[in-house]
Amino acid sequence: MRVATDIGGTFTDLVYLDEDTGRVGVAKTDTTPPEFEQGVINAIKKAGLTETGINFFVHGTTVIINALTERKGAKTGLITTRGFRDVLELGRSNRADIYNVYYKKPVPFVPRYLRLEVEERINYKGEVLVPLKEDDVRRCIAQFKKEGVEAIGICFLHSYANPEHERRCAEIIRREWPEVDITVSHEISKEWREYERTSTAVLNSYVQPVAARYIDSLDRELNKLQVSNRRYIMQSNGGTTSFARAKEAPINMVESGPVAGVFGAATLGKLIGEKNIIALDIGGTTAKCSLIENGEMKVTTDYKIEWSRESAGYPIKIPVVDIIEIGAGGGSIAWIDDAGSLHVGPRSAGALPGPVAYGRGGTEPTVTDANLIAGRINPEYFLGGEIKVDLAGAREAMARIAAPFNLTVEDAALGVIRLANANMINALKLISVQRGYDPRDFTLVAFGGGGSMHAAALARELKIKRVLIPVATSVFSAWGMLMTDLRYDLIQTTIRRTNSITPVELQAIWDSLEKEAVRYFQQENLGTTDLVFSRFADMRYLGQEHTVKVPVPGGRLDAAAIKEIEERFHALHEQHYTFRLEDSQIEFVNFHLTTFGRVKKPELARLQTGSADATRALKGHRPVHFDAEGWQESAIYERSLLGAGATITGPAVVEEPASSTLLFPGQKLTVDPYGNLIIETGV
Repeated sequence: MRVATDIGGTFTDLVYLDEDTGRVGVAKTDTTPPEFEQGVINAIKKAGLTETGINFFVHGTTVIINALTERKGAKTGLITTRGFRDVLELGRSNRADIYNVYYKKPVPFVPRYLRLEVEERINYKGEVLVPLKEDDVRRCIAQFKKEGVEAIGICFLHSYANPEHERRCAEIIRREWPEVDITVSHEISKEWREYERTSTAVLNSYVQPVAARYIDSLDRELNKLQVSNRRYIMQSNGGTTSFARAKEAPINMVESGPVAGVFGAATLGKLIGEKNIIALDIGGTTAKCSLIENGEMKVTTDYKIEWSRESAGYPIKIPVVDIIEIGAGGGSIAWIDDAGSLHVGPRSAGALPGPVAYGRGGTEPTVTDANLIAGRINPEYFLGGEIKVDLAGAREAMARIAAPFNLTVEDAALGVIRLANANMINALKLISVQRGYDPRDFTLVAFGGGGSMHAAALARELKIKRVLIPVATSVFSAWGMLMTDLRYDLIQTTIRRTNSITPVELQAIWDSLEKEAVRYFQQENLGTTDLVFSRFADMRYLGQEHTVKVPVPGGRLDAAAIKEIEERFHALHEQHYTFRLEDSQIEFVNFHLTTFGRVKKPELARLQTGSADATRALKGHRPVHFDAEGWQESAIYERSLLGAGATITGPAVVEEPASSTLLFPGQKLTVDPYGNLIIETGV
């Protein structure tokens, strides 16, 4: 039995797969802050897996991002090169909105009195200019002990080129203060840019004790259930790592849950022959989207938390699947500002108290309440009937939105839905149109509790022809975890011009990275035959500041391969920025090696051959509001009773315990052999 669990802001999801039968099962329970591991155990028990042999367990969590955003990490100190203690304070001068009068510089996670300097200096070539003064390190230790520091980040200038001084500093601290948590910057990132590297090291240290406590607590609970020792944590790069590795570099879990859904969408796309996909995950708190081109997820190291028009946020220089995230989920609250304008999100009702309709004390109307009032959610079948919905309470709360605009409750609910959809459209355009991609060339894969409800309307607006609603859509991020491999990313900054580097020198760089990756996976008991390497290079025209990530051919490299890499760069630069400079010199900036430790994948079961007649799944009819088309008497279907090949024409709603798929008038839905719902939007 393979099990995956994903902790979200509202619910904790579980998906299990029986390898003998190919049967997929799901469970959904409330998220249980601050003891998040209890929600995982509750989900395992709810699924009836307590007495079942679980031989593979993978987990995604919001614990790390929560610790950062709620400022609930450890008291952290920073040791850095003399003269650079204020790097965190200075940051960058770039602002999201240069005319925003409310802009504030981010406040560093480490106050100035805990940012200490040591004498040492290495230049950008990796040459030692000033040796490390070890007495300075001991002075820092004494100061940190006096101040009650719990974790230390070490980041020296140009340590990505030569980590000798960082290693020695860490050795001294571990010998003299073994109980303190330490982050050494070059072990997290070997990419240049001092502010971003320092920020990453500090944030990793900040969450290290929190992550260790959480992972250890989860480990103990899993031991009580006699779960297999094959236990993995989902990382932000779209791969998994062991519990032990996750405790060393917990910052790699910052987007642990959301990226699993993107990976699942990519895997599903390959299975059904759809290589170009926009993945859309609408949960209880946020909506997230990502673009998959030719079967490959987009990975970036320019990730930031808390970025907004009023704040530059905090950079984290690690590989993260490129995701746009906005505060527009089912629990997003509708509210009116002092100027009388309606907003949806980013505040969320979360799991407790949740939307007003949950009847758990919520008083502010949400997107879920609006969909319920519009007839899009069945009040008798919410979470399979587990939650008794308070429709009257939802209407009463929405009336407070309707009154200032002299609207009916139904029209106010529709306004909330339209505004939520508009926010999601903007996010989808950010990940596609503004990156040089035409959404009409992609299939929309929608999942999460609200994905299937909003997908058809969003696709119609963006002129996307096909929408895919996967099996286990409400817990699809957990499903995606079952399909992941172990993954390790190495990024090394080495600036070289393409016209001066030889194939032998270029090959030597890749060979060095591959040897380091092999050593990493040997500690995970994986041999070289289980490893797959993917190469990328961050490249730019001479004189430019920023780069474009370019796929690099595998195997031995020769002069022809370098020419091919250059042409790939020209094409990608033109796609991103609309121009190419054929006569300009080109530079390699970063060499990026992604190594996959292949894990045996489960075989997905096809639906049993049976009747393709959808009438056996018909549950009845009810009026549903379809925006411009108004109220329509709509057929209601039970998804679990739809066989392969079944077709439905809208207006209709396909229901399952934790989600509903909305089919607008004239749209056509077909069930594929695996049970996925394929919607032809009619655009």
